[in-house]
This record gives sequence, structure tokens and C-alpha cells, in this order.
Amino acid sequence: MEIYLIVILILATLFGFYMAWGIGANDVANAMGTSVGSGALTLKQAVIVAAVFEFSGAVLAGMHVSETVRKGIVDPAIFAGDGLSFMLGMLAALLAAGVWLQIASFKGWPVSTTHSIVGAVVGFGLVYGGMQAIYWDKFGSILASWVVSPLLSGVISYAVFTLVLRRVFYQPHPMLAAKKLAPVLVFFVFAILALTLVFKGLKNLNLDLDLPGAFAVASAVGLVAALVGAWFVARIPNPEHDSAVDEAVTDPAVVRALEKAMKHLERVHVSAPGRMKSEVSDTLDNVRRLRFESQRRYSFHTDSAEYQSVEKLFAYLQILSACFVAFAHGANDVANAIGPMSAVISVAMAGGESIAAKAPVPLWILAIGGIGIVVGLATWGWRVMETIGRNITALTPTRGFCAEIGAATTIVLATKLGLPISTTHTLVGAVLGVGLARGLGAVNLGTVRDVVVSWLVTVPAGAALAVVFYLALRAIF
Repeated sequence: MEIYLIVILILATLFGFYMAWGIGANDVANAMGTSVGSGALTLKQAVIVAAVFEFSGAVLAGMHVSETVRKGIVDPAIFAGDGLSFMLGMLAALLAAGVWLQIASFKGWPVSTTHSIVGAVVGFGLVYGGMQAIYWDKFGSILASWVVSPLLSGVISYAVFTLVLRRVFYQPHPMLAAKKLAPVLVFFVFAILALTLVFKGLKNLNLDLDLPGAFAVASAVGLVAALVGAWFVARIPNPEHDSAVDEAVTDPAVVRALEKAMKHLERVHVSAPGRMKSEVSDTLDNVRRLRFESQRRYSFHTDSAEYQSVEKLFAYLQILSACFVAFAHGANDVANAIGPMSAVISVAMAGGESIAAKAPVPLWILAIGGIGIVVGLATWGWRVMETIGRNITALTPTRGFCAEIGAATTIVLATKLGLPISTTHTLVGAVLGVGLARGLGAVNLGTVRDVVVSWLVTVPAGAALAVVFYLALRAIF
């Protein structure tokens, strides 16, 4: 093998590891920050849990998205007979994305690793081959996924949290209701995770089931997990029930509707003529009493010992959902590092000239990506998690669990479709969904603004850095 190819192989491994380190240092906060913020996990526990499941997701289910990043954005045919430029471009993309992630992590900017690497790949592709070098239809689908993913995760999280509110917190006996619902939620989490693995997800282990077989295995896994979960929650003691809680619990949506009705009647009262003013005044007084009583009932309910016991139960469930998110995150975001890395290695191993239309991603490359994520998590990731955990307000295990379920399900679906989505925006969408279920006032619009700004900046920043590094590598080689 030529000396320059050996050098390129070494650089590909180093840059790929560096990119994976950036993923662990930056994006892991998105996967585990809600668990730390709610108190379900300590920082040390979050690091351990994320390390295990991020690595597992990367190795067991990271191939689908890796193929998209490796050869689904830039047309390899444009580099026919010029494998060196292709390899240098992918190296530049890895280095550019890694540098941008490090800068963003240092500054505390909420950026997406997916945005970084996709922008970088597009940047060097445009410099080398112009507009025709890019698969614009695929790039368009990726861009669309960045919009669809937060919407989808938001809808799922909204639905799950609304279910928890209706079936648990609005019931006279929330702990008993939670014990009934918990096995159902456990079934859902394990069934989705198992389906991810067995339906065309474990080709590296020679396990590739068709859809009916995958559903059967996933359902069996989910059922076993649900039975274990039911056995576990049944042994959690019930707190002493306050008889005063037996009165109907008011839906907060009713309180908000009554507040709107009060404001409307107040406006009507100002302009109402004669006798109608008196009738409106009586109606307004009745609405005010209803609003006060409804708010009192719900406030009392949420301050009860039984309510707090439900949150403790969901803290255990959130540990489960955190594992789910970490696995899904590793499966999707490992591609950001190993996609370009595997492309460079496959060309270099073929002599540096031919670019294979299809090349398998070796297991050892997936492992390097997984190890890089873990190292980044253990070194810098805890800082980001701590910051996010402390800055998240009014975060409880139930809300964190529902957000993580919505985000993880969306990430898993995207992974199976081979779409590199933004974990950052997916989780923000999930949190927004949970927040909207509690009313618009519960949404931190400042966070939404920061995410949108980072979304707009990261892609061009990754592209610009990739151009600079590509030209520098061309000058060296």
C-alpha cells in the first residue's frame, strides 16, 4: 500500500474518532439532559447509562444512516478516477464538523451534529464538482426531516403526556391509575426497541427478519417486559390516601378555558347596555367561582403525597426511556462520524482510485464511532448535561418520560428509514409537545429561538470550514 494511503487511513480513523468525540460531548446532553434535570438520574448514573446504550445503538443499528451519510449526499460518480479528492473531501468534512462541534460546545451553543456533517459534506462537494455533485433530492429529504422530526416527536410526546394526564393525574387515585398504565408504557418502549433491532437491524449479527416475524418477536419482548414491569410496580407500596382527594380532579385545560371566559365576559361587561350589564355581571361572578374552585381542586391534588408517589414511579420509567433515547441516539448519530470515515477507508483499501457504489460498514468502524461517543460523553458531556439539567424549569419525571418517548420513537423511525435527523431538534420538539399539553405559557420560547438560530448557522458554518480544510488537504497531498 502506498504511503499516502496509509497516512489517509490514519487520518480517517483520527478524524472519525474526533467527530464521534464531539457527538458525545455535545449531543449526549440532548439524550440524557432531561433525565438529569428531572432528578431521575444523577450525572454519574447518566454517564454510565448513556455510555452503555449509546455504544450499543451505534454498533447494533447504526448502519442504515451511515450509508446515507457515506454515499447518499455527494454523487461518488463525479469522483470517477479521482479517489484521492473524494477521500480528502470526506476527511475535510469530518474535521470541519468536529471543529465546529468543539467551538459550539465551548461556547455553549445548541447545535446539531447532523447539521454540521451534512453541511460539511455538501460544502466540499460543491467546491469539487459544482451543483451536479450533490444529490439534491436526498439533501431535500434530509432538510425536510429536520422540519418533520420535531413536529412528529412533538405530536407523539403531546399524545403520551395527555394520556398520562387523563389516565393518571386527573383520576381520584393517581397511584393506582399509574400502576395500571405503567405496564402498557413499558410494553410500548420495549416493543419499539425490539422492532428496531430485529427488523433489518442486526445484519452484522446475521439476524434479518421480515416485518411479520419482527412484529411477533417485538410483541413477545414487549409482553415479557410488561409482565416484569407489572410485577415490579405491584410491589411499590401505596401511600395513604387522603379522602379529600376523592372529589373530582379538575383538568387544567378547564381552568385555562374558564380564565379565557372571564376575560371575554369582562370585555363584554364594559360595553353591555343597561339590564344586560347586570346579567353579564352575575354570569361573570359564577365563572369566577368556578375558576377558583377548579384551580383549588387541581392545586390540592398536585400537592398531595399520592401525586408525589406517582412522580417517583415515573422516575423509574424515565430511566427506562433514557436508555431508549440513548440507544436511538447512538444508532442515528454515529453515522455522522463513521459515514465519511467508512467512505475514506473503503476507497483507501481499494487502492485509492475506485469508489465502490456499495461497501459494507465494518463492525470495527461502528465500534470506533461508539467508543468516540462514550469518550466524549465521559470527558465533556457531563458539563453540557449539568448545564441543561439546571436550566430546565418545572421538569418532572412524567414530563421527561413522555418527551423522551416521543423523541426516541421519532429517532428510531428515522434510523430505519436511513434519514440523519437532528437529535437536538427532535428533543426540542418533544419538549415543546409536552409543554403545549400544559399550555403555551409553559413553553420556553427563548430556547426555541436559540435552536432556530443554531439551525440556520450550523449548516453554512460546516460547509465553510469543510471548504477551507479541503483546500488545505489538497495543497498537502
